[in-house]
Amino acid sequence: MERLVIDGGQRLEGSIRVHGAKNAALPILAAVTMLDGESVLHDVPNLDDVQVMLDILRSLGARVLQEGRTVSIQASSIDTTDVPEHLMRQMRSSIFLLGPLLTRFGSVRVSKPGGCTIGTRPIDLHLKGLSLLGAHIEESHGFIACTATRLRGANIFLDLPSVGATENLMMAACLADGETMIGNAAREPEIRDLADFLNCCGARITGAGEDTIYIEGVERLRARDFQIAPDRVVAGTLLLAGAITRGQVQLTNVRPADLTAVITKLRETGVQVNVSRDILEVKSTGVLQAVDRLQTAPFPGFPTDLQAPFMALLTLANGTSVVSETIFEDRFKHVSELQRMGASIKVDLRTAFVQGVRELSGAAVEATDLRAGAALVLAGLAAQGPTVIDRIYHIDRGYEAIESQLRDLGARIARTRPHTVADATYGT
Repeated sequence: MERLVIDGGQRLEGSIRVHGAKNAALPILAAVTMLDGESVLHDVPNLDDVQVMLDILRSLGARVLQEGRTVSIQASSIDTTDVPEHLMRQMRSSIFLLGPLLTRFGSVRVSKPGGCTIGTRPIDLHLKGLSLLGAHIEESHGFIACTATRLRGANIFLDLPSVGATENLMMAACLADGETMIGNAAREPEIRDLADFLNCCGARITGAGEDTIYIEGVERLRARDFQIAPDRVVAGTLLLAGAITRGQVQLTNVRPADLTAVITKLRETGVQVNVSRDILEVKSTGVLQAVDRLQTAPFPGFPTDLQAPFMALLTLANGTSVVSETIFEDRFKHVSELQRMGASIKVDLRTAFVQGVRELSGAAVEATDLRAGAALVLAGLAAQGPTVIDRIYHIDRGYEAIESQLRDLGARIARTRPHTVADATYGT
């Protein structure tokens, strides 16, 4: 029932540290189930999806201690590999547990996962790959059961460069007999992060971040301390927040190379972006300009997770921008909500034509998924008048206390309940 209330029109200024990446933390938390000893992970973001994964690990018998953004996990106490259905349905990333639980314990049973409804995201690539590694798979009544005495290395070529399938199969292959090759692998930075974690635990993985990955199976993996990488999607969202409010925002704890496509497009709009080793600064003072074409693509292309937030910026750009979504077929749900705020957007199948308007107006809107919710927050920051965003549980899946981060930069934004909207306290 919580909602965000935003009093727009405030120029954002200041410096903020970007927290650890959800999309790096979740597969690493799944990988911990393969390890001997106690794993200590640092800068784990305090997000709803992360809490679901920790609850799953507890339900399997792991000992989990969370202190702020530091999480300690002892997986040797796991006594079941039957993942509770109600937890699987809360988060799609729970599917990451298939590979590591199977390769270490020889069996795993899960229900088909939930998550944002942004389009078809079949798990057949995960299952085909595990089958090639020697798993016996049975699907019945919405459940998936996998068994294997011991997995064997294999050559796997993915039909699509799926991030989830690449990570799941990479984890499964770590304890398999022999060498595994994953061709047409996804190249996202989070795959490199997972490989770095596994390698520091004793795995033998080469090629992560390239289109072909090689994994030489080992007998065992030992737990280690590890620092979760900064969240590139959160960093991109905060850059856009600075840009859409004509502000000046500095981000620390970032990896600029992970955001090259986003920085390039931001500069096309006329926004100034300064880059150093682990710092990004955005400055926006002039008239925003439309972009000829923004098309999502697997890394190193423009990330689909930042398509909706970037579209919010383009609603205020001079001219017509063309935005094409090639990853998920149902990722324009934010369009109708932005239109409620005065945006001029027309959609033709997977392409949106965004005609910039003079200003947006505050309105009552709903977050339909995680990144759509972020787009509405950005629009609300720039809009004239109050914006009320409902269903913000979607936003909480990927942004840690987003209202606190934005308030630190000068935004007037509050988390509240419906009956207290009129009395919202925006903080300082």
